Amino acid sequence: MKHIIGQHLLIGISGLTLTNEEKKFIVDNNISGVTLFARNVAEPKQVRALCTELQSLRKQTREKTPLYIGIDMEGGRVARFKPPFTQWPALKKLGDLNSPTASFHFSFYMGKELRAVGINLDYAPCIDVFTNSENKVIGDRAISGDPEVVAKHSSGIIRGYIKAEVIPCPKHFPGHGNTFLDSHEDLPVEQKTLEEISSLELIPFKKAFRSRIEMLMTAHIRFPKIDPEWPATLSEIFLKKILREELRYRGLLITDDLGMKALSKHYNPDFIPVRALQAGADLLLYCNEPETPPIAMAAIEKALTDGKLKAADLENSYKRILAMKKDNILRPEPITESEMLNIVGHADHYKLSQSISEGIVPTGMVSMS
Repeated sequence: MKHIIGQHLLIGISGLTLTNEEKKFIVDNNISGVTLFARNVAEPKQVRALCTELQSLRKQTREKTPLYIGIDMEGGRVARFKPPFTQWPALKKLGDLNSPTASFHFSFYMGKELRAVGINLDYAPCIDVFTNSENKVIGDRAISGDPEVVAKHSSGIIRGYIKAEVIPCPKHFPGHGNTFLDSHEDLPVEQKTLEEISSLELIPFKKAFRSRIEMLMTAHIRFPKIDPEWPATLSEIFLKKILREELRYRGLLITDDLGMKALSKHYNPDFIPVRALQAGADLLLYCNEPETPPIAMAAIEKALTDGKLKAADLENSYKRILAMKKDNILRPEPITESEMLNIVGHADHYKLSQSISEGIVPTGMVSMS
């Protein structure tokens, strides 16, 4: 079962190149993918070389399936790439501009630069509805405080990423726009009812599902009036009953980073991954602590032995993960270096970014179809 367990994990890596230990861990455990952070990126050629090496590892694995190579590139303050990559404004600028065509091209052009260096997954867009002015962790990462505006533009952004051959991963289900606490530091608690979030926070997610998204990220937030015991990431009520049964979402579910203090301050590291899988998650995200993924794998293996997890459930999820990769990662390797250098920081991308930042509806863009 080790190869099945490993395909449920995305991990972080330590630097600009892979260590021998990291390569061995990915291959031996059939790890599903990696997430890149600022510590992993310097300039376009280096990122392309790193992604090329990562994808070469698949040839040593059992299924030889491509790796997810993910990144947080939302625009604004959540951006891992620096110049010469195009610097994009925060999503609030798109909401203020209110041009669906600009929103589509925003993610299409961003996605082309990501795809050029080998990134195939972006943990974006943030489709939280911003309803609390004191919510600093979301702030201008949100498109708007109007759920219909968020829904309209998130749909265009999702389609732009898809056209660029980058998998979009909207976040943070069921909504992070009203919280006070930063879930990186502790567990936020929201007193909203299901009726309240259905009429506000869930509206953009319902629209996103109609845009045929393949992956969705959960939030580490507790809604005691909906689930009195578990935060959304660990909640069968949210992930199975609301998301799968009521909203009929059929794509993959990925957790937010399971090392965040919203969870790690309240639960043991060997409990969190097992509970997330029990609740209905498909992919477990580990970003920073290299010692945690091996703990997670051992805990999942023990849970299978003890009957706390069903092998059939894990195998079904595993099949969905592989099918999603087959359908959506059609060209795993980056494009040629010369092609990549012509795309990263392209003048058209810069022009669009400047127009959005200045609140000017850009002209001369190609069709969104």
